[in-house]
Amino acid sequence: MGTITKRLNKSGQVKYTAQIRLRRKGVIVYQESQSFDRKQVARAWMTRREAELAQPGALDSASRKAVPLKNIIARYLEEYERIRPLGKTKRATLCAISETWLGGVLDSELTSQKLVEYAQWRISKEGGGVQAQTVGNDLSHLGAVMGVARPAWGYEVDSVAMSDARKVLRKLGMVSRSRERDRRPSKDELDKLLSCFFELQDRRPSAIHMPKVIAFAIFSTRRQEEITRIRWEDLDEQRQSVLVRDMKNPGQKIGNNVWCHLPDEAWKILQSMPKSGREIFPYCSDSISASFTRTCKFLEIKDLHFHDLRHDGVSRLFEMDWDIPRVASVSGHRDWNSMRRYTHLNGRGDPYKEWTWLGKIIAAPVELGARVPSEADPGLARAVQAKRRPVN
Repeated sequence: MGTITKRLNKSGQVKYTAQIRLRRKGVIVYQESQSFDRKQVARAWMTRREAELAQPGALDSASRKAVPLKNIIARYLEEYERIRPLGKTKRATLCAISETWLGGVLDSELTSQKLVEYAQWRISKEGGGVQAQTVGNDLSHLGAVMGVARPAWGYEVDSVAMSDARKVLRKLGMVSRSRERDRRPSKDELDKLLSCFFELQDRRPSAIHMPKVIAFAIFSTRRQEEITRIRWEDLDEQRQSVLVRDMKNPGQKIGNNVWCHLPDEAWKILQSMPKSGREIFPYCSDSISASFTRTCKFLEIKDLHFHDLRHDGVSRLFEMDWDIPRVASVSGHRDWNSMRRYTHLNGRGDPYKEWTWLGKIIAAPVELGARVPSEADPGLARAVQAKRRPVN
């Protein structure tokens, strides 16, 4: 049962303090108090709280210690990466959110109002003066954390707080989708890139074979992370297709394995790689991105991303008059809206017909160096030999 105590505060005003104490076997297991100006209001609050605490599980929920958002984010990062490494952008964004004032907000206080306030702060000069697209990205990554916080770990996170905040922010024009890119590499830019990378191969034969990676990205339409995950065992020789593991998908990333057709050019590049390990392109995805970005800067090629090669590859297939289902069999897209973002046509016909670089890229030797298991180790040698067997 609760009690109401009348007292005077420092300014001499009358206050009524309603106090609730719950006992189990003579021991106080929970207590809570609140002060009010009127006795009737104090009694109404006490009656309502006693009824709430009588509900199944309510006492455990009320007794739990509140947890700040930064702790929830840290747990998400730790447990997610046990399954698969996070992308650099997502990890950096979540870590940055943890360092802001929002990271100190307790789980039970993470309301739609707090999220709207955070978005307004980010757009302000004090919060970095970012664009609406950046705010949208912040909330998208944070939404992934909030989506699992309650059902997976029992944190008191409002399940509709993010969706409510997004509705408000969209009406205010404070969140938007990322700008659709229409950038494709020109033949002149590819000439410069490939010439530079082949010169690098002459000096450092065991470096990442960027010419093969670049050409494979264009003709296969694969993302850089997907390229580095492809294994020899993932190939289907009869169908000329590859199993793309954990293909990017908004609703399912882990375990979203999709069979994709490989056009002839991509298949020939892939078959030109040495069959000396499990992965066909045993390179680090971040290293590929860094090498591409660094070389573009050196050659003064403006605003070209490695991912633009995928745009180029998908657009090329449409320029060759492939229909949507056939293009989707290569790119892995599931709907036209997603595919449309990658389609920017420059004409009709195959822009890479009789491309002189293709033959040189296919014929180029590859040295994997330390990326290949040592044959001196019997255990690793047996594993390598097993992977060299023909795929059924």
